[in-house]
Amino acid sequence: MAEETLGALRSLMASHSPRLDALVVPSEDYHQSEYVSARDKRREFVSGFTGSAGLALITANEALLWTDGRYFLQASQQLTDQWKLMRMGEDPAVDIWMSDNLPKDAAVGVDPWCVSVDTAQKWERAFAKKQKLVQTSTNLEKLKDLREKLVQEKARAIIITALDEVAWLYNIRGTDVSYSPVVHAYAIVTLASAFFYVDKRKISSETSFYMEKNGIEVRDYSAVSSDAVLLASDQLTPSSSAKKAENDIPKNIDSNSCEAGNDNIEEESSNNLVWVDGTCCFALYSKMNADKVLMQPSPLALAKALKNPVEMQGLKNAHIRDGAAVVQYLVWLDKQMQEFYGASGYFIEGESVKKNDQPKSVKLTEVSVSDKLEEFRASKQHFRGLSFPTISSVGPNGAIIHYSPAVESCAELDPNRMYLFDSGAQYLDGTTDITRTVHFGKPTPHEKACYTAVLKGHIGLGNARFPNGTTGHTLDILARVPLWKDGLDYRHGTGHGIGSYLNVHEGPHQISFRPPARNVPLQPSMTVTDEPGYYEDGNFGIRLENVLIIKEVDTKFNFGDKGYLSFEHITWAPYQRKLIDSGILVAEEIEWLNNYHSKCREILAPYLNTTEMEWLKRATEPIGA
Repeated sequence: MAEETLGALRSLMASHSPRLDALVVPSEDYHQSEYVSARDKRREFVSGFTGSAGLALITANEALLWTDGRYFLQASQQLTDQWKLMRMGEDPAVDIWMSDNLPKDAAVGVDPWCVSVDTAQKWERAFAKKQKLVQTSTNLEKLKDLREKLVQEKARAIIITALDEVAWLYNIRGTDVSYSPVVHAYAIVTLASAFFYVDKRKISSETSFYMEKNGIEVRDYSAVSSDAVLLASDQLTPSSSAKKAENDIPKNIDSNSCEAGNDNIEEESSNNLVWVDGTCCFALYSKMNADKVLMQPSPLALAKALKNPVEMQGLKNAHIRDGAAVVQYLVWLDKQMQEFYGASGYFIEGESVKKNDQPKSVKLTEVSVSDKLEEFRASKQHFRGLSFPTISSVGPNGAIIHYSPAVESCAELDPNRMYLFDSGAQYLDGTTDITRTVHFGKPTPHEKACYTAVLKGHIGLGNARFPNGTTGHTLDILARVPLWKDGLDYRHGTGHGIGSYLNVHEGPHQISFRPPARNVPLQPSMTVTDEPGYYEDGNFGIRLENVLIIKEVDTKFNFGDKGYLSFEHITWAPYQRKLIDSGILVAEEIEWLNNYHSKCREILAPYLNTTEMEWLKRATEPIGA
């Protein structure tokens, strides 16, 4: 993944203000320690080199790693072809290399917390006024952007109550809510200050230091009520020990005018509104002066939905590991269904053969098999838990769209019925959500026709190209047309956003027939699911779901100079070939399916053993046109 990591970093460098010509990634933590904790191994993450000493430098075209003689051999073995090893004592030192090779006036980014005064001053002397060091401050960028939004809307503050927005804004995660890595907290951000309301017992010394460094004052969870009253009267001020966010105040606002009781600016031209989202609790809203409230959707919802390059790469990596877990689960389940239920299996269409020697203690249920799926996910790197309760449904239970099996009442798996599983996980680098529907016996022609219609809609939406400004309301029909041709449909939306190690359902965009899907156009770097289905009461349910990333696409023409968008699939797991009536598919759909299955084999291969890989090869054999 080295190439993808470098690409993501270079995208961030290009979007930084000012644009960075080079980025230094030291080995040290905020205390200049020789040995650092796992969370501070930035240089190792970027380069793949695990030695304790070294420094990485990334430019637009090069990636270099300096280390000492103890690690020459190790580094040469661990670095990919994307990297050049710089041997300390033999090759030019990093400051000399930057001075000689970077262009005049080049901006060199470095986290000022990870570099010592001596080192920074040494580099600046080497630059001899040709290049300049730029202190990166990505942690504060979100607050800066939010304050600019406040100014645009003539607001002086915003109250944030959505847990995922608080977590995203302050770059924190927690364990207060099952399936979502959030913490019970509120936030209030003004033009000059930022407040975080939380049970202080949950705050580690490390988190406290992080908050203080970024100008965020931590207050007790219950204090938000009294502080809302102070905010309403423009009397909410930080404590004397809190750092004021001078550098984040938009240039056209005088920071002194943000202090309580200032009368220097006339009311008509001042930023005197408090921004409140319509989902804010009434208790806090009622403490505001109604005529001084800006009631409109939080600006954080859209900002959170637009993933940065690192978030997008993390999501892709998480979905690869997750896809491997799903394949391992299918391999296991296929074997179990054949051994204990006499099923013909995942690949062969045949009647099940009842096994008289089946141990009575062996029983596969909707719950027991979903627990096994969780085991496979838990074995993967960065796993932190499920992203929602797994929908594991057999036969008629599959027709219950959000079915939740219970241990005491769940159904036993049946080789002669469809099995639908909709599941996902939380990984440190991304959140996943996938649905597949399978049959381990002999599906009926009707079941195959319905599955194929759902698949056609899934492919049709995923292959769409559409102009900028298009909403999910417009695209929703693409997933339904193949079903409508046979008089079928489904009673749910077709797609929702996915968080970056956050909520599995994320807005403000969606793909749906419902009116709210008209509100926000689909935009590049958003994520969205593609999950059409069909549900036949008392019989079966079918749903197929992948996560997509929205990206710009080149088209032959560009009508209206709008620019066009398309989707990129990041979910990797096979569609069951024996459920597909290939006679219903057109050549373009078959070509897409074969290409997708080929990518599944290529992408998942490093994560599967020989037996699992042989199963996947068989599951992804090309379908003849």
